[in-house]
Order: sequence, then structure tokens, then C-alpha cells
Amino acid sequence: MLAISFCFTGRCLASPNQNKIKRLDGSSISSAEIERNVTRLMEAAHVTGLSIAIINDSKIAYVNSFGFRNKEERQALTQNTVMYGASFTKAVFAYLVMQLVEEEALDLDKPVHQYLAKPLPEYEKYKDLAGDERYKLITARMLLSHTSGFPNWRWFNPDEKLDIKFAPGSKYSYSGEGISLLQFIIEEGIKKNVGEMMRERIFNPFGMTRTSMIWKTSFENDYAIGYDENEKPLGHRRRDEVQAAGSMDTTISDYARFMQAVMQGKNLKSRFRDEMFKPQIQIFSKQQFPTPSVETTDENRKIELSYGLGWGLFRTPHGKAYFKEGHDDGWENHSVCFPDKRIAVVLMSNSSNGDRIFKELLETLIKDKYTPWKWEGYVPYNEKG
Repeated sequence: MLAISFCFTGRCLASPNQNKIKRLDGSSISSAEIERNVTRLMEAAHVTGLSIAIINDSKIAYVNSFGFRNKEERQALTQNTVMYGASFTKAVFAYLVMQLVEEEALDLDKPVHQYLAKPLPEYEKYKDLAGDERYKLITARMLLSHTSGFPNWRWFNPDEKLDIKFAPGSKYSYSGEGISLLQFIIEEGIKKNVGEMMRERIFNPFGMTRTSMIWKTSFENDYAIGYDENEKPLGHRRRDEVQAAGSMDTTISDYARFMQAVMQGKNLKSRFRDEMFKPQIQIFSKQQFPTPSVETTDENRKIELSYGLGWGLFRTPHGKAYFKEGHDDGWENHSVCFPDKRIAVVLMSNSSNGDRIFKELLETLIKDKYTPWKWEGYVPYNEKG
């Protein structure tokens, strides 16, 4: 397994034994310890590639990459390798939306159909909602908190039509369709280009130079291929359409910069940042996926599992936490932040097996024993699924 030393923001971490990373319980872990554990776990779980970033004191303290971006050609994964962000995109989009809310270009509690020139079902993409007046209740707050009532994606329905499965605002059910509708409202209703705004308001100001909502030719020199559970290559889709629910390509170093900016509250007033991380709906589903979940549980009541605006939330003995994941065939990503401790971690893997080591990684890296891994579906590699 390859472990890549690197230089980041002018500091070269070439002597890993000298670097100590602070953890939630006050203990620390050296770079060398991290690398031993990561290498062991990746080999045991057949994880092709993995990149890690750790934030201490709200600043990036550690970034490293392990394994391969292209196993067949023995090309190493690096901190500058472009990886598929998947639903990490939603968290970045949520930050952008809150900027629009701050500027009063968008109201969280105004029914979104009111931003449009004609009824929502008269638009081709939303014609399936004709006859169900509940669409008139849906707000931006519901769309960001995944309480709209939409399925995750319409094509998961037997008839592949969009529908509303429960009263909007009444419960949590993760929905990419909801995020897509909010993008549509912003672009069609208030006439703002989401792709341009993401670049101008988030990527450029935060120094995310190898991040984009669509594929860029400059990515060709260093990008990762996704791998399935058997470590068979799945390629890397070159997306040419901006999708707020999941078209972003990024790197571990770039997404770490985004997380750092969020923790520091850059380009967003504290009142709106606080609103983003305020519980909007408590979560009682047994697992996050598939949606909508019919099985409920009280297992996560102790940690007060809930959803904010674009981010999942829970509570721990170390204070509150917020998280966001990203999944697709061949890609597994996870980020979690403990703002009271000013500690965060980002995990990005180009392997479908990546999430099978997330539970142990979080415990090892920062002593996070609180992330609801069962609800997330992060079945450890040494346990039966």
C-alpha cells in the first residue's frame, strides 16, 4: 500500500513521526500511527485508495493519501487527485443557499413555487406533481432538511415518476430530488446560475482550485478511478451538467479547505451559519437508506440525531457535531466536525469498500465513537452486512 508524503499550504509534512494530531478526548496521534493503522485497515478491507484530512483548532493539520488512483497503472492517489465528491456537493450547495438567504434573495420559509412564473407542475420536469396540491407547501427549509416528502430519486419508484410520499415537513427522508428542486427554483425562479455562483462564491474564495461542478480538462493529469467491492475499475464519469445534488469533483485538500472555511464562518454571517446547524427535524429512521424508511428506532435518541440545513447533526459528550457523506458506486466519502472542540475529519475513498473502515478510522483518528455508523450503513469489514 502506498502512503504519499506531501507539502500543503507551504508546510511539508515529510517527517510524520514529529506531527501530533489532537483528538476529541485530549489525546493525540502521530502521523506515523495514522499511516500504520490506515495501511492495515485498507489491506484488510480491500480499499483501493483513501485520502484523509484532519482539522485541529479549525485549521488543516493533516492531509495524506494512500493507495492508488489507478491500480492497473500503479498510479498513486495524492492530495491533488481529483475524486468524485458525490453528495459532498449538497453541503457546499447548502452553504451557497445560506449566502442567498443572508442577502434576502431567498426566503427559507416561503413556498418555493411562489418564485416561479407558472405553477410547478406546468414545468416538464415536475409534471408528475399535477393533482397533488401538497407541492404548494414545500419550502427551501424543507428541501435542505430533507423533509419535502420526495423520494431520493424518482427512478427508484416502479413507475419512475416523481411523487410526494408524506406531508411535507412532517419527517426526515433523504432526497436528491429535493436538492434538485431547490436548484431549479434558484435558476428558474430567481435567475441565478448555480454553477457560476459555486465557483465565484465558494471554490475561488476558499482556494479550491481543483474543484468544479462539471468536468474540466485540467483534471486529466491527476484523477481517480472508482473501484467496486471486488476492486474492479468503474472509471470516472465526466459530468457536463451542473447538479447541486451531486456533480462536484474535488480533491481531499480542496474539500478540507471548504470544511475549514465552514468552521471559521467565512463569507457567511454567524446568524445564518448557526441556522444551518440548528436541528430542523429529529430522525427516527432505522437507517438512512433506502428512502423513505418505514422502520423506525429510538437507538439514536441519546445522541439527538437530527438534520439541519444541508447537514446531519448529533450530540456527544464533546458537544454538538455536524456531518455530510457522499456515496456512489466506487466512491465513499464522509466528513464530520466537532465545532466545540474545533476538530474535524474528511475521508474520501475511490472504493466501494471504503465505508467499511470508516467506523474504525473515525475512532482511531479523532476518537469519534459517536457517529451513528449503523444508521449510516457503515458495516465494518470484519462484520457481516
